[in-house]
Amino acid sequence: MTATARIDDSGATPALVLSGSGARPQAAVLDGRRARVDGSLTGRGVTWTARLPLAASRWSGPLLPLPSGDYVVRVTAADGEPVPVDATIDETMTPTLRVRLDDGVLHVAPPIDPAYESGEGQAALERRYANRPGGLENAVFFESFYGRNASCNPRAIDRELARVAPGVTRYWSVVDLSVEVPDGAVPVVEGSPQWWRARGEARLLVVNDWLRRRYERRPGQVVLQTWHGTPLKRLALHRPGFDPRRALAVLRESRRWDVLLAQNPYGERIMRKAYAFLRRPVWVEGYPRNDVLKGADGGTATRAALGIGADERVVLYAPTWRDDRDEMIDDLDPARLAADTGAIVLVRGHSRTILPGRDAHGARVLDVTAYPDMSDLLVVADALVTDYSSVMFDFTATGKPIFFFAPDLAHYREQLRGFYFDLVAHAPGPLTTTQAELTEALASDGIPAAYVDRYADWRARFNLRDDGHAAERVVARILDQGFVDR
Repeated sequence: MTATARIDDSGATPALVLSGSGARPQAAVLDGRRARVDGSLTGRGVTWTARLPLAASRWSGPLLPLPSGDYVVRVTAADGEPVPVDATIDETMTPTLRVRLDDGVLHVAPPIDPAYESGEGQAALERRYANRPGGLENAVFFESFYGRNASCNPRAIDRELARVAPGVTRYWSVVDLSVEVPDGAVPVVEGSPQWWRARGEARLLVVNDWLRRRYERRPGQVVLQTWHGTPLKRLALHRPGFDPRRALAVLRESRRWDVLLAQNPYGERIMRKAYAFLRRPVWVEGYPRNDVLKGADGGTATRAALGIGADERVVLYAPTWRDDRDEMIDDLDPARLAADTGAIVLVRGHSRTILPGRDAHGARVLDVTAYPDMSDLLVVADALVTDYSSVMFDFTATGKPIFFFAPDLAHYREQLRGFYFDLVAHAPGPLTTTQAELTEALASDGIPAAYVDRYADWRARFNLRDDGHAAERVVARILDQGFVDR
């Protein structure tokens, strides 16, 4: 028995439709790195049909197109044997994605006309919108982590801007339409004509990382660089080893920014020097993304979305990325940690690991790498485990305990990136190098007594402006400066 296949895009949600003869299979699934789709099966013993929507909903969120990537098509017959999917579907464009099926693998890509994907096609779009006559739109172009999600400081600024200036159009740069954007915002897929137009005509750009693609500033456009964390690890011009090409790229990038946002005075000093951002304004207003850490919700809604009980202890494991690997570091066994501590373990890989990585699985383990916003997870977490991630500077605004798991400390500090200060001497929580040490440290429900003073000193240095009103201050300055109109 084999299955044939076709794409049905006649309804609101495109679907892969499989058909075959004989008894109805027991299951049909699309199995990808970050999403899985279970098909609905029909048939009365002579023929059968499986319909697999090319969309998924996670964490009680909206139904969105599948993330780009490869999905293995698995059909299991009634007797448990695999059913070959002996079909080929040439590249098919729908309004929400582009698909192709061969050798039992469904390839999913963003809905961009292939004519625009080449370097020549992108250059033509860039010229069209960089040199377009006419004025700018009263709009903001948001981008977070290169469009891999809609989160961080840009999302918090979006939320406040929508509240106080609802007439401003809000565009969000996304890698594909699987990225959930805030209510009322307009997603634009990177590299599409709509993306180039929005970036070229919005009066204000709010980004938290490099602009990357060539950006030709039109008269009147302003770039607010919010960045994405107070730095522990060395960055930009301060990275180990002098590379003239890297230095030139850093200088070209920082000259695109008009304003830089810093969480605290320490971050301001580092970022000014690391990016040679010496004569333009830096707003030291705290991080808008941390406003929710001071909210009254207490994470109730997020716990419900994740399916976590109100009385469950939650440990969030959020390591940073490594310059010498694509996927998340795997020195920690989250399932074993959950079993040994009795906690629910949330695994949050760095944004750079969303596309190449695969979800972690295990009893009482939930991979939240693709969850829309990290800040919501910090509210839910009873304790944070990290290594060298800047999330350490955000989580301490909650007053909850933090633990460090750094098995490669010497390698990371001395060979990969280097630090701006001695983490061992100043860490506001226990620094462990083995999982056994970490498990023992997590036996403490609160801040260990030996770290209470360090924790207080840390908060005084890094979190004084994280008071729940940073987004209000930043948006007030945006409007006062006339970057956009109400």
